[in-house]
Amino acid sequence: MTAPDPSTEQHPISAVSTAELDVQTLGAEPPGEPTDAELFFNRELSWVDFNARVLELAEDPSVPLMERLKFAAIYASNLDEFFMIRVAGLHDQVDAGVTKRLYDGRTSSETIDAIREKLLDLGARHTGCVTGELLPALAEHGVRIVDYADVTDEQRRELAEHYQRQIFPVLTPLAVGLGRPFPYISNLSLSLAVLVRDPVTGHRTFARVKVPKEMLPRFVELSRAPGEDRTFVPLEQVIAANLDRLFPGMQIVDHAVFRVTRDADFEVSDEADDLLRAVEAELRRRRFGEVVRVEVEAGMDRALRDYLMQALEVEERQVYDIAGPLDCNDLWQLVGLEGFEELRDPPWSPVTQPRLQEDDGEPADMFAVIRAGDVLVHHPYDSFSTSVERFVEQAVSDPDVLAIKMTVYRTSDDTPLVPALIRATERGKQAVCLVELKARFDERANIGWARALEQAGVHVVYGHPALKTHAKAILIVRREGDGVRHYVHIGTGNYHPKTARLYTDFGLFTCDPEIGADVADMFNFLTGYARPRRYRRVLVAPAHLRDGIIEEIERTIGVVEAGGRARIRMKMNSLVDRRCIRALYRASQAGVPIELNVRGICCLRPGVPGMSENIRVVSVVGRFLEHSRVYAFERDGEQRVLIGSADLMPRNLDTRVELVTPVDDERLRDDLLDTLERCFADDTNAWELAPDGTWTRRTPVGPEPRNVQRELMLGHAARAAETG
Repeated sequence: MTAPDPSTEQHPISAVSTAELDVQTLGAEPPGEPTDAELFFNRELSWVDFNARVLELAEDPSVPLMERLKFAAIYASNLDEFFMIRVAGLHDQVDAGVTKRLYDGRTSSETIDAIREKLLDLGARHTGCVTGELLPALAEHGVRIVDYADVTDEQRRELAEHYQRQIFPVLTPLAVGLGRPFPYISNLSLSLAVLVRDPVTGHRTFARVKVPKEMLPRFVELSRAPGEDRTFVPLEQVIAANLDRLFPGMQIVDHAVFRVTRDADFEVSDEADDLLRAVEAELRRRRFGEVVRVEVEAGMDRALRDYLMQALEVEERQVYDIAGPLDCNDLWQLVGLEGFEELRDPPWSPVTQPRLQEDDGEPADMFAVIRAGDVLVHHPYDSFSTSVERFVEQAVSDPDVLAIKMTVYRTSDDTPLVPALIRATERGKQAVCLVELKARFDERANIGWARALEQAGVHVVYGHPALKTHAKAILIVRREGDGVRHYVHIGTGNYHPKTARLYTDFGLFTCDPEIGADVADMFNFLTGYARPRRYRRVLVAPAHLRDGIIEEIERTIGVVEAGGRARIRMKMNSLVDRRCIRALYRASQAGVPIELNVRGICCLRPGVPGMSENIRVVSVVGRFLEHSRVYAFERDGEQRVLIGSADLMPRNLDTRVELVTPVDDERLRDDLLDTLERCFADDTNAWELAPDGTWTRRTPVGPEPRNVQRELMLGHAARAAETG
């Protein structure tokens, strides 16, 4: 598996996505009707449960050691983003005096307290896992993280020289006193709180020393002879051991490590005339957000702790005592050590989809293949470079291609797709790129790409300030005969080469005339000035997607009520939208069997007699991030299967441009349904949701454990070998 990310796309199990809080005013419930607390789980607590599943993988001794260390780092980075966005939003609600209640009837303040109660337990487990299991196990394999107090005299001399040469020059002690206000503590920075005393006057002063881990490795490696273990000392401990050099002539009374998390969400006015400038301005403000969490070294002197709370203006419930290393994001340094392949998952190389394999040494003609029939790719099992990237590259070089249009929500620095649009413009083609400037934590990268594209002459559109363009679509307009044909790729994931190797996502290539016309209309709506219309085949948010999904659910209910056979199966990242959940409850009450594969947040309560006893919810969390969205409705032999960019969440359905397309080819539908079946059968990395909200990890029941990701890797490798 990732995430990479901790920008949200740096690592696959990435965390939270939006700051809008789903609230409603609770009035008197009709007699006999269930309350919201009985209908829905709390969204924020459901997310905490998801991160607990990530932690379980770090705790699992059957997972390779470096992968366990990776999951421990992902847990920490996920939690950072959760506080920066979701918990920050809850505090905003409290500060604004909002009295509306969340899904399960809790107030924002009550939810903050419930989050803390869960996280205190999970934090203790996380620390215990890292310090009590993972680091000792790593030491057995020759990588030791040691405290400064435990190094030899010779090693101390080495560290002192290293400190003087590389660390001391980048340190800036900031003392508090007359004319020196409490310093600004930047978001997610690791710091030393230092109490110093003047031995002459006896005056005590607080000082802050930032640990410069953005410039220096978090773990300082000691020299070693060949064959000896690799030994590392935490950077903050090296600094702490040399504080007398930073405060010469002063007595170091006390010191402790702390870390601050700030509100990193921002709003862009829907009346912003220049969206790019508005986003840039908000990015500058982000680092100055309100403090939402303070992590402190366990055992910090109470007076020092109280001083920090007062200076940072936080409540006791915002302070978390950590009995181990702070900021376990930095475990990535250890995960990234070269070698140790025996401690990692076996490597996986994506394969070329059989229909796209080379012909006599030449790359496949993408347009000819698509004209012969729709193509479905499943990343990371199928290669992104020989499918999506090849599609765009061929379009750039084809003299008959007139236009290339593409959405960019998140992408990587080394993507070949955006430069391809620049080359297309240089060759006289119309190139259009819809760049979403508000993709959280990727804003700076997208601004950079947008400027480069504009300078090259690509038509760059930023979308509407009130909406995020989250749809994943590429449209190729090609001259054929006396007309043009539309070739389209519609995906469930970003056009991001790195995460395409870490996230599971589907993509459909088609030249279906109606789907092509729909995608062309969507691009024209986003780049022009028009009201959204009803599309021919696809479902597009915010106009029609929710109603389209609910209509499919209602049609399925109708078939069962008429005596027919039907079922619903869905796969998504999060299920939050109340209207969709209520529609699924109605389907369950009508007798429709429903299986839901929800990787992250799930506000639906399954298995409740009389309401949802026909609904089963599972979550798969494994090596790759389960990221695809599939909506399948089977009705008396009819199969209606859709894939696309949208989860069933208010933000996706109301404040984003999303695109979901039907998959018509029977073989491709069978592939999608086969993947769903494997997800529901997984008993290795799958958890099942109970009516009371608890998630229980499945254990293998047959002679051979089921693992959807392993099965798909083996299946794709075998299929590629057969056709290669």
